[in-house]
Amino acid sequence: MIAELGHFSLVLAMSVALVQAVFPLLGAWRGNSGWVGLARPAAFVQLFLVAFAFGALMYAYITSDFSVLNVATNSHSAKPLLYKISGVWGNHEGSLLLWLLILVLFGAAVALFGGNLPAEFRARVLSVQAMISVGFLAFVLFTSNPFERLFPVPIDGQGLNPLLQDPGLAFHPPFLYLGYVGFSMAFSFAVAALIEGRVDAVWARWVRPWTLAAWCFLTVGIALGSWWAYYELGWGGWWFWDPVENASFMPWLAGTALLHSSVVVEKRDSLKNWTVFLAILTFSLSLLGTFLVRSGVLTSVHAFATDPARGVYILAFLLVAIVGSLTLYAIRAPSMKGGGFFAPVSREGGLVFNNLVLSTACATVLLGTLYPLFLDALTGEKITVGPPYFNSTFGLLMLPALIFMAIGPMLRWKRADLLGAVQRLKFAIVAAVIALLLTLALAFDGPWLAIPGLALGVWMIAAALEEAAHRMRIFRVPAIESWRRFRRSPRSAWGTTFAHAGAGVVIIGIVASSAWQVEKLQIMRPGESVTVGSFDFRFVGAAQIKGPNYAAVGGTFRVTQDGAQVAFLKPESRKYPDPPTDTTEA
Repeated sequence: MIAELGHFSLVLAMSVALVQAVFPLLGAWRGNSGWVGLARPAAFVQLFLVAFAFGALMYAYITSDFSVLNVATNSHSAKPLLYKISGVWGNHEGSLLLWLLILVLFGAAVALFGGNLPAEFRARVLSVQAMISVGFLAFVLFTSNPFERLFPVPIDGQGLNPLLQDPGLAFHPPFLYLGYVGFSMAFSFAVAALIEGRVDAVWARWVRPWTLAAWCFLTVGIALGSWWAYYELGWGGWWFWDPVENASFMPWLAGTALLHSSVVVEKRDSLKNWTVFLAILTFSLSLLGTFLVRSGVLTSVHAFATDPARGVYILAFLLVAIVGSLTLYAIRAPSMKGGGFFAPVSREGGLVFNNLVLSTACATVLLGTLYPLFLDALTGEKITVGPPYFNSTFGLLMLPALIFMAIGPMLRWKRADLLGAVQRLKFAIVAAVIALLLTLALAFDGPWLAIPGLALGVWMIAAALEEAAHRMRIFRVPAIESWRRFRRSPRSAWGTTFAHAGAGVVIIGIVASSAWQVEKLQIMRPGESVTVGSFDFRFVGAAQIKGPNYAAVGGTFRVTQDGAQVAFLKPESRKYPDPPTDTTEA
């Protein structure tokens, strides 16, 4: 009965979404305050209905209701509770319902916290958000029903793919979807602004928090996925350039550009048309990622194996969203005034350069991801675009942006002195030179590209810290005054500091991983040791382990360096009976 109630809730949510998509938009156009007022309650009702449906599916998983086809094919009675819950979104239908829940959650959040928005503009935003909901609700109801019944009812389920039975994968999809779907808010704000014909600093101030939240969620989601792939799949390295990985990386790059361009709109009332275009592009790339994962055009550990009909539906929805929004953009954008002017050497100029590099890098990743698909569709020839292409092109494109990332925050708005900005980074220059010399002394045998790479990472970290020190005027005013400046500094300034310093840490990690990782294949018996680099690995022994729904053989390795103990490693080889699968835990 609970499954039928969940399905009926989705039908009701579809009706509410249609009302929310049409009447508030018409009300804003005709000046009908009653219809405009429908937007907020409709958003809340839609959230309640979709949340009820999601809760119904989760209840079916927790209680192991194998009369529901989705539960029977993706769960097992012996699974731990965490993986019963995460099994809800470990499949196509359930993950799509999670996507939908997050979508309506963002809409309800605007309805709840958007009191600073004009009523008509908020109605337009919520109407656009509801249009997206209609598309995904139709997709769920007509092609991907998670509540379909199964008769006769099996005694037990088939179980969740053991690769997905991992804490990293339990939390990776929700965070990833919070990022993907969160960019729908920037899209809705952009389309609403185009309908209204007004984009200004106030609009940028409204849209930026939603964009920042989505970007942060997507960053965490990508990091969790990378962590999982590193130790569960044993990929190693820093990025595998799997097509579905790229599908999440592209909206991250576009979203990063959007965050920076919205600052120019807010501070200088410039780049308005470009920022609106980026908002449309970022969510379009999120939809493209959804198509790649769910259409069956890709073979990947991340992809859902689905029938082509679903791929056709998503592709049609993607085309409607992109063509519709870009047509509106082409009609309305020319009528919006350009805003303030600025010199090439200025804070605005630096952010334009940032956007140029990020957009080009995003286009490069898009080309490498889609080119094999187009070639296969047109000629039947199958090729793979692998890490050599991405590492060389992406690395070369991002290098000038990473160097300039340290200088940009030191530039003034409207017009700046580039030499003066560099001179204010004396500490960062000294730190980078010291890092260069130390690396040269310690790793004189190469690889040579790693030496400037590490110096670049140190340059970025030191520059971010020095910019913060300049902001607080440390050593130039009394300590109590620096403390006051610290407390008065806006959160956005500290966000910039931590983000830029974090980028430096990532660069150091990428360089070290690429330059000095050592791989050695060795068959070992208990008591034997092997040296890898400067570390000694001793195989202490193995033991049988009984898990909640698997049997495993676990090994213990003692890691030492120069005789000093560094760590104990405890990998496992697991055997799952349902479905019959062997996995490794690094």
